[in-house]
Amino acid sequence: MNDPHAAEDTGPTSPTGTTGTTGTTGTAGLWTILGVLLVASFAALLWLGGDVYQQAPPIPARVVTSDGQELFTEADILAGQDVWRSVGGQELGSIWGHGAYTAPDWTADWVHREALFLLEHWAGAAGASTFAELDPETQAALTARLQQEVRTNRYDPSSGTLTVSPLRAEAIASIRAYHRGLFGDDPALAGTRESYAMPERTVSTPERVDQLTCFFFWASWACVTERPDADITYTHNWPPDDLVGNRPTGTLVLVSVASFVLLLGGIGALAWYYAATRRRWQDENVPPPTDPLLRLEVTPSMRATLKYFWVVGALLVVQMAMGVVAAHYGVEGTGFYGIPLADWIPYSLARTWHTQLGILWIATSWLATGLFLAPAVSGHEPRFQRAGVNFLFVCLVLIVGGSMTGQALAIHQRLGGAENFWFGHQGFEYVDLGRFWQIFLLVGLLLWLGLMVRALLPAMRKAEGANRQLLLLFVLSSASIALFYSAGLMWGRDTNLAVAEYWRWWVVHLWVEGFFEVFAVVVIAFLFTRMGLLRVQSATRAVLFTTGLYLVGGVLGMFHHLYFTGTTPIIIAIGGTFSALELMPLVLIGFEAYEHLSMVRSTSWAQHYKWPIYWFVAVAFWNLVGAGLFGFLINPPIALYYMQGLNTTSVHGHTALFGVYGMLGIGLTLFSLRGLFMHQRWRTGVLSFAFWSMNIGLALMVLLSLLPVGLAQTWASVDKGMWYARSAEFLQTPTLQTLRWWRAPGDTIFALGILAVGWFVIGLSTGWSIQGEREDA
Repeated sequence: MNDPHAAEDTGPTSPTGTTGTTGTTGTAGLWTILGVLLVASFAALLWLGGDVYQQAPPIPARVVTSDGQELFTEADILAGQDVWRSVGGQELGSIWGHGAYTAPDWTADWVHREALFLLEHWAGAAGASTFAELDPETQAALTARLQQEVRTNRYDPSSGTLTVSPLRAEAIASIRAYHRGLFGDDPALAGTRESYAMPERTVSTPERVDQLTCFFFWASWACVTERPDADITYTHNWPPDDLVGNRPTGTLVLVSVASFVLLLGGIGALAWYYAATRRRWQDENVPPPTDPLLRLEVTPSMRATLKYFWVVGALLVVQMAMGVVAAHYGVEGTGFYGIPLADWIPYSLARTWHTQLGILWIATSWLATGLFLAPAVSGHEPRFQRAGVNFLFVCLVLIVGGSMTGQALAIHQRLGGAENFWFGHQGFEYVDLGRFWQIFLLVGLLLWLGLMVRALLPAMRKAEGANRQLLLLFVLSSASIALFYSAGLMWGRDTNLAVAEYWRWWVVHLWVEGFFEVFAVVVIAFLFTRMGLLRVQSATRAVLFTTGLYLVGGVLGMFHHLYFTGTTPIIIAIGGTFSALELMPLVLIGFEAYEHLSMVRSTSWAQHYKWPIYWFVAVAFWNLVGAGLFGFLINPPIALYYMQGLNTTSVHGHTALFGVYGMLGIGLTLFSLRGLFMHQRWRTGVLSFAFWSMNIGLALMVLLSLLPVGLAQTWASVDKGMWYARSAEFLQTPTLQTLRWWRAPGDTIFALGILAVGWFVIGLSTGWSIQGEREDA
């Protein structure tokens, strides 16, 4: 075997070397700061989590009328939550603004329908045929009566009984009848089902629909009922609806102003600090004359990762296809250019697979990169490492195939409540897979961590100074990827939705948006130091500093997802202020992009890594635009009050999740493939096409369709209410339909780029992507 450390005499080219890179100047303080930030942030996160538990909207043991009639029980509400999961949960409409965008937000829709029922009843009692016919003075009096009726909290915590008026019971029965027809097969509601991309008999029986409406009632009751001894509802007056008195509070405005001030102050402080210390961060490394990685011997376990990257390409293509299908259902309902595709893949299933596969293929690319890098870094192939890599691959295939099958069975109403929770659909966006598959995935991640550590241990023992620190950061970031997914096991089948949302965002925000980000920073730094394009000491200092910046706002900034999910004003204050600080590290993202480009141009042999590095440049761009610009568009509480659950969230989701983590996944995949095919020259024309097609397509998808639709919905939400912004009445207008169709050009260009990446990866094995041997090999 060739010595993978043969380049150590050049100093900074090897993370495990000692020559010229062993100093620790400037990093001890950064380690201390990082440790304090982690301890303080997570202590506050857990302490505030206790507030979420204590202040969550109560689930009543019984719902009764004031004349003694029992309407339903806690068991009915929890059974309804099971039904909600079985139809896709947050993948079919949304609850409290979290979920999909084609069907309505069921809570906003219920609140408005119930309000109209009560007003129309009172208008009839006053001698008018409709509420609209009444004079303004009478309308105002009835609206005040409505708000008194629905906002008064009649829940008795001592008995667990919620009491409603007989008239509200009639309203519940009326909405229940509507839902029976909508989720069933009422021909009169066929057009509405088409608008909401819901097939007939979305719920299998009327009895199950009745249970579903119990859950919808409870979630909607929390939206409009004031907390005890407070003048805000359990969801902080969300959704906006003037009829029921749901309007933004002073807290939302004040915290939003504070977030702007903190952002500007943080940017100013960071810019000043960078200007004052920029020489400290400059890397004076001289690239080696030849490619250090050419000396690398590909071990059996490294070669075994090739099939992972094939799966990455396959899942990426399937995810793209499901995204196209889900987007098209927005304009054609349950058909796909005339094909009744919803009979087999309804909208909720297509969107489930689209969101889940996005996480799975990105995670797979990162796991495979780690498995490729670990033996390369240490120069050590542990015993049975290849067998472990192959076994983990089988596990991942089983998880992907099993979870997707379970979700299909759930949405086609083939599973009961307990079976669905464990093997079908949990109903939560990005954490859709059943609990069994979730546990299986966690075990797989821990197995991956074990494979990584056992391969890196020899390097850890030999490394010194900054080399050792960078290796430690690599191990710690890998451990965070494996361990933080366990937060997804913290809720159960009957857990209060507000509490479950708290833990779900540990996975979606802290795992995906937080520690994925840290892992990305470490891995990119690791790759560049391995190539000798960056000094280890400079990379270590930069990684520590950047990680600290991410964690300053990133950990407690998680609460900006929980403004209106049954939490109290303290959550809004913490989430609104700290989430603004998440944007600070993005201010310097242009420098990162420039440095990446400079590395490509620094030496002739670096051109062989041009396209993987270009994808890293795209990561920097979309980090600024998707996570920064479009993220802050919806982050301030007053903005999210009107935007939660609209296509403005989809704008942020696509540009941040795919633009940042997806582009990085492709970049890491190409970099690892470059290592596996180190001695070959690539035909890169198809990569050039793929790179520009994906980036241009993503930009067009957002600018031509998602953003205009989201802004139009925002105006409708401010003007009339969330119920209207998400209604078929608004979304099926000609203008909105045209804007939805305008997704097609961007989607098409983007899809061609994805297919080009797949074509190139296949070509590495068949030969059409290889031009010959490298001259410097």
